[in-house]
Amino acid sequence: MLRVRERELMLGLAVAATAMVAAWLMGWWSPRSGCRLFIPEELARYRGGPGDPGLYLALLGRVYDVSSGRRHYEPGAHYSGFAGRDASRAFVTGDCSEAGLVDDVSDLSFSDLLTLQNWLSFYEKNYEFVGKVIGRFYGEDGLPTPALTLVEAMIIKGLEASEQEMKEKQKFPPCNAEWSSTRGTRFWCSQKSGGVSRDWIGVPRKLYKPGAKEPQCVCVRTTGPPSDQMPHNPMHRNHGDLDHPNLEEYIGCPPLATTCSFPL
Repeated sequence: MLRVRERELMLGLAVAATAMVAAWLMGWWSPRSGCRLFIPEELARYRGGPGDPGLYLALLGRVYDVSSGRRHYEPGAHYSGFAGRDASRAFVTGDCSEAGLVDDVSDLSFSDLLTLQNWLSFYEKNYEFVGKVIGRFYGEDGLPTPALTLVEAMIIKGLEASEQEMKEKQKFPPCNAEWSSTRGTRFWCSQKSGGVSRDWIGVPRKLYKPGAKEPQCVCVRTTGPPSDQMPHNPMHRNHGDLDHPNLEEYIGCPPLATTCSFPL
């Protein structure tokens, strides 16, 4: 029961975190009184070189004074290409060429945009917000453009997907796995396999996910009610999640074995 409570607490915290980040995003995107607006040509002057008025960079249209991190962003430094511009795309791709140091994130995935959200959190925490760039993400009135609204929606959707993935991982933790040229492949379950601590071990099964090309080895609970059924409900077969329709046994492995070996 304690483990169940811990799992419920973790999932509850994930839901709360999603709601909190959504609220932060709304705060980030909303107008601030006295907010300075830059045109790209003006921002380009803030590269931290001799005679430059400062050292700024932008992320998703938001401008930060990174002077306190000068050794990272000044001319000749490792991240100097990010200074004086919005290079949002490069924060994900790592492409620091002129073609890669751009603000176009329209084709990035949900997980990529979650990475950008993490970078936003980093700059909000460590550097001073000084304004916004007029262009892709903010209009001349300082309000978010449709492009930024779409990014925000995708970040929130990515957070929700991450939350769902956490739930699935708690239900079906990944197996431990190893391969050697002499012994072949071995899958096994433990109370910490897949990085998920729990009070049960489980047995290896193939899990088929919609859209996935190959099944994944997961550990499946063998006793008690199914995970999606209340514990006090008497209408269950005490099989845990073994009857889940997307699961399949490994051929040649005993159904309740905690380890499955497949010699070469």
